[in-house]
Amino acid sequence: MNGQFEHEILPQALHDELARQNFVQSLKVHLAGKISPGNKVVYEKRLKPAFERQHKRAPRDRSDVRQMMASDSYYQMWSALQRTSQEMMWDAVSTSVERQLEELARKAVELNRELGSLTLDPTLPLPPYHAAVDIHCQPGGYHTELRAGDITAGAIYDRAVFVYAMGRMGALNDDMGASVVAYLKQQYRGFRPARILDMGCSVGHSTLPYVDAYPEAEVCAIDVAAPMLRYAHARATSLGRRVHFSQQNAESTNFPDESFDLIVSHILLHETSAQAVRNIMRECHRLLRKGAMAIHAEVPQYAGMDPYDSFMLDWDTYNNNEPFWGYLHDMDLRQLAVESGFDGAAVVQMMVPSAFEQAKARTRLLQGGDFAGAGQWFLYTASK
Repeated sequence: MNGQFEHEILPQALHDELARQNFVQSLKVHLAGKISPGNKVVYEKRLKPAFERQHKRAPRDRSDVRQMMASDSYYQMWSALQRTSQEMMWDAVSTSVERQLEELARKAVELNRELGSLTLDPTLPLPPYHAAVDIHCQPGGYHTELRAGDITAGAIYDRAVFVYAMGRMGALNDDMGASVVAYLKQQYRGFRPARILDMGCSVGHSTLPYVDAYPEAEVCAIDVAAPMLRYAHARATSLGRRVHFSQQNAESTNFPDESFDLIVSHILLHETSAQAVRNIMRECHRLLRKGAMAIHAEVPQYAGMDPYDSFMLDWDTYNNNEPFWGYLHDMDLRQLAVESGFDGAAVVQMMVPSAFEQAKARTRLLQGGDFAGAGQWFLYTASK
């Protein structure tokens, strides 16, 4: 559908449904490329000079910028349209999924073949930070179940991510995983992990590149949301990829000590909480073998960033049901790793380019609602 790879479990849109989805995608492209740059013009030409005249200094941080921008009509217009486009996206995709829910659920059961595995735990408590908000404004969040064996949240997420990222995450929405793999292949040419764990895998978009890159490895993937995992397993099976999915909390898993050679996550940490991210890093240290590494892919930290850029990137904290976003991107990640048992000298924080050509079409701006926009990913790596 319009560039997304049509695997067996992907929701199929009727003409009018696809037209609505394409409209939302076009609106997002327009907002990111044509409307958002105007915010900086307003800031540089009008608001920042006025602030400097009043305070006799330049803006120090994103809080100063927010003080100016929040009451500006141009920014308010962009922000309102950005939030509206997010809500329209979920609505446009949900309509298509709801219409064919029974068929999709049947396909998911049929795809439960002897390829990989799926282990669910109905007794697993849902973390409070997961239940408190509908993350990304997805109605019902990742975890809500509408029927027995539900895959609704996963089906909606799979299609919506393609619309949200404007097709620039690749035909399989796997840009983040592919970009981490490209980094590993370049920097660690002799690396041959026997076991890999993807934490917070959702529907497995970023999981599958590791299956392709390291075909001899056993790849495991965990998430707390059963509807995501059911869909992820069916999707991976339909694509011929062997992954062992299980319903677990990354803060405390049932894997034995020193079980993995590589642990990865992709935009997981900012969706947890202050305590949870510390628990996750301690769990990474427990699960890694000596000499192994954890790589968490995110958007950039705010330290050293221009106040305006950090303000725009922080849009999700206030407007896209991502309450922990700003806190994570202010954290001292090196200190976090040290407190979790890692050697601070073995911590790497760096930007890596997207592995895909589609990245060239991005706006090159740091802004909320555009997966950070700039065609790069921030990697937080800790080795044991």
